[in-house]
Amino acid sequence: MRRSEVLAEESIVCLQKALNHLREIWELIGIPEDQRLQRTEVVKKHIKDLLDMMIAEEESLKERLIKSISICQKELNTLCSELHVEPFQEEGETTILQLEKDLRTQVELMRKQKKERKQELRLLQEQDQELCEVLCMAHYDIDSTSVPSLEELSQFRQHVASLRETKASRHEEFVNIKRQIILCMEELDHTPDTSFERDVVCEDEDAFCLSLENIATLQKLLRQLEMRKSQNEAVCEGLRAQIRELWDRLQIPEEEREAVATVMTGSKAKVRKALQLEVDRLEELKMQNMKKVIEAIRVELAQYWDQCFYSQEQRQAFAPYYAEDYTENLLQLHDAEIVRLRNYYEVHKELFEGVQKWEESWRLFLEFERKASDPSRFTNRGGNLLKEEKQRAKLQKTLPKLEEELKARIEMWEQEHSKAFVVNGQKFMEYVMEQWEMHRLEKERAKQERQLKNKKQTETEMLYGSAPRTPNKRRGLAPNTPGKVRKLNTTTMSNATANSSIRPVFGGTVYRSPVSRLPPSGSKPVTTSTCSGKKTPRAGRHGANKENLELNGSILSARTFKGFQI
Repeated sequence: MRRSEVLAEESIVCLQKALNHLREIWELIGIPEDQRLQRTEVVKKHIKDLLDMMIAEEESLKERLIKSISICQKELNTLCSELHVEPFQEEGETTILQLEKDLRTQVELMRKQKKERKQELRLLQEQDQELCEVLCMAHYDIDSTSVPSLEELSQFRQHVASLRETKASRHEEFVNIKRQIILCMEELDHTPDTSFERDVVCEDEDAFCLSLENIATLQKLLRQLEMRKSQNEAVCEGLRAQIRELWDRLQIPEEEREAVATVMTGSKAKVRKALQLEVDRLEELKMQNMKKVIEAIRVELAQYWDQCFYSQEQRQAFAPYYAEDYTENLLQLHDAEIVRLRNYYEVHKELFEGVQKWEESWRLFLEFERKASDPSRFTNRGGNLLKEEKQRAKLQKTLPKLEEELKARIEMWEQEHSKAFVVNGQKFMEYVMEQWEMHRLEKERAKQERQLKNKKQTETEMLYGSAPRTPNKRRGLAPNTPGKVRKLNTTTMSNATANSSIRPVFGGTVYRSPVSRLPPSGSKPVTTSTCSGKKTPRAGRHGANKENLELNGSILSARTFKGFQI
């Protein structure tokens, strides 16, 4: 049983006790029955009125609750629709009071969410407006009268964050470009002369509109200033090169050069002006020292001719080089020619350096070839011979590779320029082949000279005998005595007949001349005798050099028999 039911029964019992107590009081007092009835009616009426009043109040409460439920449901449905959420559904059966309470709580929650969303939307719109004004962009399209959904708010937040990033990147770009523009203006001594330039340089950075158009205009301005700066630097560098060239040609002393050293760097307007003044001064000096300048240019021309491998015909084609009438016109012709040659060399510098490398390698190769044919190279000390052989072998490998590489590059160059690449008036590969052919002919000539020299030496030795190959102090150890010769194959040469042949110690055939040759004086026949004043060598020493003595004996014996050939 519920407590309320218990309380109701207790109320009835309490009312019954109260009525009984009233009757007891009335009886004690002696109130008649009719008055008792009246008094009972009054009690009844009071109780009934009280209960009716209480019932009316509770009925009123019920009505208010039902009305509140209806209102809350309507508002809740509206909020759910505005907030784009599912409608509220009460779970299970519930009393009117609980339903009204739940609905009221849910309405309050929905109102709070709506308020928060509206506040966030307003804040995002303010930020979007501020950023769009700085970036000169259109505002974010969103209905400010309705309540945004969570997805719409999220997209709006991302958009605002993207605008912040764009602003930060553009501001950083603007600051960098502004700094470079200021540096370029300072370098060019340029003052802002347009409203845009003044807005960039003079105004506050935060006040500048970071639109794409303004950023593009900034970049264009920077490119223009950098182009002017580059042109100014190129002009200044050209003036400096002209000054250095004139210094060298006019042989300006170092003291005068140091006087203008401060303007030899930088490219500001005042530097350019100072450089131009120096060039004008040097040009005037050049006109006053025409011959000296032209001769200096001719020296430089000769250097470029060498670097470009000009042939003699190509050099002679520039007739003003050989003129002696030193005029301004001649100087201009020389200046134009040196500029042309300088540009020609710079354009083909890689090819000329490759040819120069081949020339150096070729000279080194010829030097090693010359050393390889020199007998004195075997007397070297310190391993130079081994180093030379390694370098020579390396050159023999690298030279053909270098030639092939140059050949490919030159063929490509000839295809691009539709003309032949010449070295000393010849096509390069023809020039290379000619060098190899000259080297081969030189080796052949040297070989023939050696063979001819050996042949003459052999003939001389046949006629006069070879010179002793032993040291001078040993030459007297085997004296020749008349009528005494060395034995060969057990047959003495003194007993040989005119048509007999013998085999000498060197393996060749010795023929006796049928006609005796007179001695150089023509008076006496050649005879050998013991050296006067010399002691006969000891037997031990003679035995130790028996082979040498036999060889010397055969050579010396050949002097008495003319016409022998080995």
